[in-house]
Order: sequence, then structure tokens, then C-alpha cells
Amino acid sequence: MHRIGVLALDGVMPFELGIAARVFGAARDLEGNALYSVTTCSLDGLPVRTDADYRLAVGYDASVLAGMDTVVVPPSRDLGPIRTEGRLPDALRTALAAVRPGTRMVAICTGTYVLAAAGLLDGRPATTHWREADRLRRTFTRVRVDPDVLFVDDGDVLTSAGVAAGIDLCLHIVRRDHGSAIANDVARACVVPPWRDGGQAQYIRRPVPAPTAGGTAPTRAWILERLGEPVTLADMAAHAKVSVRTFTRRFRDEVGASPGRWLVQQRIERARYLLETTDWPVDTVAARAGLGTGASLRQHLRTAIGVSPHAYRRTFRAARPSPEALPRGAGHDGVAGEVGPVRSRGPVEEVHVP
Repeated sequence: MHRIGVLALDGVMPFELGIAARVFGAARDLEGNALYSVTTCSLDGLPVRTDADYRLAVGYDASVLAGMDTVVVPPSRDLGPIRTEGRLPDALRTALAAVRPGTRMVAICTGTYVLAAAGLLDGRPATTHWREADRLRRTFTRVRVDPDVLFVDDGDVLTSAGVAAGIDLCLHIVRRDHGSAIANDVARACVVPPWRDGGQAQYIRRPVPAPTAGGTAPTRAWILERLGEPVTLADMAAHAKVSVRTFTRRFRDEVGASPGRWLVQQRIERARYLLETTDWPVDTVAARAGLGTGASLRQHLRTAIGVSPHAYRRTFRAARPSPEALPRGAGHDGVAGEVGPVRSRGPVEEVHVP
């Protein structure tokens, strides 16, 4: 079982503190066995102050982190010299130094400051809450801060934006560890979407666009019903009964990505589901997902997650119902719905897909 340690610092935000236990605690294999154990600790094992009107008692001190496979650092409103000077207090530095090399490190929201101050983000991409991005960049000049994404996966170090983006990141980790089918089971158990469209840019205050007669959601649902068919930007605009220019503008406003980029991501997610749940040849999976040929699927999958279709299938093959039994256009969780692009190892390439 994969062991996850959550480090609660004084000033911790209770919602974000509970994300790891809630998401990873809901992950089960096909026999119903837990896939993760989650242990929450403080630096000294004593209750920690929260940013609310109560304290939280924990059962362990930070020495337990030395035995963990993944360490999660939730955000705190009392980071002190970590945020203002880029310096770790001695007790925290000692605790992090005891973490075994190779342990996966995860930061939610301003927890990114802790990893940055520990030198774990030097020369690497990272994100945090959009309000903190400029300060993080100024304080830690060697960190490549990306304020426009919900999370960044850089292999053994992962960071997320604020609040619900921590859920997105933890679901991504479950998906990375065990495949999309189990991650989607977790999302259903937690009653949250398995993916969210766009990035932080859509949550930053900006002039409110003029009201429009209709959004693009009906057209997105229409597209998801025919991912394996040719769909052009002109087709999308025609379905929405607006010009291509108007449709593109509305789509970006609502989704945070271009129609082409969004469509490619939906097709990649459909292909991942088919690789997990069928024995179809790669060319067949590519055609059913709307990615054309096996060569195109290989290119897109390597760009999105860094592996080949065969490697992905070997890792995440699961005994699931055949997709022939799914409603046409159903997403990778078997339910018609939409998922969206977020940054993991790198951006999804926006290319024309017939």
C-alpha cells in the first residue's frame, strides 16, 4: 500500500488539509481494497492552529514522514519567514531533511512556498494560488512559476493552485498511479468532476464579458457524442448558430482553452479509457477516439503523459466492461460528460485533428 504523509503546519487551512485523506482514502482496487494509507502529522505531534476558530489534534509528529512514499504539504496562512524571506524554520528544515530521497513531494496552494524554500523547486516548473504567483516568483527566482494552470506535475514534485485545485491534483495522482477508471471512481465517490476545464486564468477577476444569448455547453455536449467523427471549428460554430469568431471567443471565455485544444484533450482521454478497458489494436483505439491513426495517438499520448499506448495499456489494464456497452459518446468513466486540459508534464499540442 502506498503511504501518504500530510504535514499540517500552524495556520493550516482545514479544507485543504482534508483533501488528501478524502481523495486518497476513497481510492479502492477492483476488490475494494484501499490503495493508499494517509497519515496526518504536525512538526511536534501537538495540536496545530488552523486559520479558522479551532485547533486540530493529530496523532503523529513529523518523524513519520521518513517512512512515507508521498508527502503532502497543505497551505498555511502563517508561513512567516518561509513566505517573506524564503527561509525554512529549523524544525521544518529538519523534518523535510529526514524525508527519504525519491519520495514524491506534493504541495497544495501556498504549500508550494515550503517546497521552494527547501530547494526542491529550483529550476523546475511550479504553480500556486494566482494571488501568490508574483510573490513566489520574486522570492524564489529559480522557480519557473506558471500562474495559469490548476496544477503542475514535474514527476517527483507536484504543485497545485488554490483550494479545489488541490482536489484536481490528488485525482491526477490517483490517475497517474492507477489509471483513469479508478480515478473516476474516486471522483464519483467525492462528487467532484474527474477533470476541470481550463486553468486559473478563468478564476482571476477581470472585466465581465457582455451577456450572450447562449453558452457553448450544448455544443460541447454535442461534440462529446461524436468524438470519433470529423468535427471542425466551422461545425462547432454552426451547431451553436454563431460565427466562428464569436464561438471561439465564447468558448475561450467559458472553458479557458481554444476549441481545438479542448477537442484534442477529450480525444486523448477517450483513447486512454479505451486502452485501459479493451484489447483493441492501437489503430482501432485511435480511430474510435477521433485521433486518426495509431501514429497520431502515439504522438499525442507521449506529448500529454510521456508514454506510448502500449506502455500505458500495460500499466493500467483493468477488468472493465467493454466500451461497446457504453452510451455513444460516453466519457472515460462511462458517463457522458466533459473533461478539460490541465498541465501535467507539458501542454497538449494543439493541432488539427480531422
